Parts: sequence; C-alpha cells; structure tokens
Amino acid sequence: MGHKEFLKEAVRLATESVEHGWGGPFGAVLTRDGEVVARGQNRVLLTGDPTAHAEMETIRKAVQRLNPEAPTISEEHQNESTLAYVPRPEGSPDPVPERARMLQGCSIYISGAPCPMCMSAIYWSRIDNVYFSCDLDATREIGFDDVYQYEDFKKPLDQRRIHIEQMHPELGEKAYAAWTEKPDRHAY
Repeated sequence: MGHKEFLKEAVRLATESVEHGWGGPFGAVLTRDGEVVARGQNRVLLTGDPTAHAEMETIRKAVQRLNPEAPTISEEHQNESTLAYVPRPEGSPDPVPERARMLQGCSIYISGAPCPMCMSAIYWSRIDNVYFSCDLDATREIGFDDVYQYEDFKKPLDQRRIHIEQMHPELGEKAYAAWTEKPDRHAY
C-alpha cells in the first residue's frame, strides 16, 4: 500500500464515524515499514470524551499493539517496548542524550489536518511523518475551527481566550524535585 491507499483508508474510517454517529469526519491510520499498525476514528459523540479524536485513538491503539507488556511495562521490559531508549537526533536542542523511542519510524495518515491537541500528541509520540487530506481551512468550513487554537497559542498567556495563570510554583517544585532526584528516571 502507498500514501494514497493509506489516506483512502483514513477517509473510509472518517466516513464510517459520521455514518454511525460516532463523531466528526476524521479517521487516521498509523503505519510502520509500509504496514498498518493501528487505525482510529473520531468517537467524541460515541464516548462524550473530547479527546477521542482519530489521531488520539490511533496512537493509543498503536502503543497497545506495540507494547507486549502493556498496560504495565516493568522496568526489565522497557527496552522491548516503545520506551526503549534511542539517541537524540543530531542537531536536536533536546538537553537529554537519550529518550524513549515511542513511535519513531511510524507515519500517520489523517483525513484532515490535525488539531493542536492531536499535533501535540504526534510530536510527543515522535511520529516521523504526517500526511493529511483536508486542510485547516476546509475543516473550518464544515464547522471545526482549529485554526483559532493555533493562533491563540501564539499570544501571551494574559491575552488568550482561556484564563491561564501560574500560581504557587513552590508547590509544583516538590514534584519536579522528586523527578530530578530519582536516580533511575526513564526519560520519555
């Protein structure tokens, strides 16, 4: 299968989601080495979960499939999972020399351009390639306006649509110190 076939499958999943009343017209397919690892579709209306986007569902399924010890990966099996360490890419500004592999080596095909939540999940997952069919303008035209979120993120915190305020940093520093002082922490 090639790019067009993977996108066709994402669109098929998106259409199925709409036809069954599960959610919006969004489907996704995650591949590795030209093979499908996982499929997902928007299920917000089915579950009431605002994070049940196609990309999120696909990433969750891929991680479940690729991690034989999930949902509890013991320390001795971390290197047999998506948590296996890989060196930081050359030229990366990452301060940590190694991080968990996650979904490196994978590509995701989506019926529409990812919203900011899904794009963040794609970054955190370390997916190599993102291919989508409909752009953000087409998505806006059918009533899903993700563009404003991308625009809002560029603004200073005090100018955003949602009230955001830092409070009591000394409280959070306790948890940060626990992480920093943990000698066997696993960077992900």
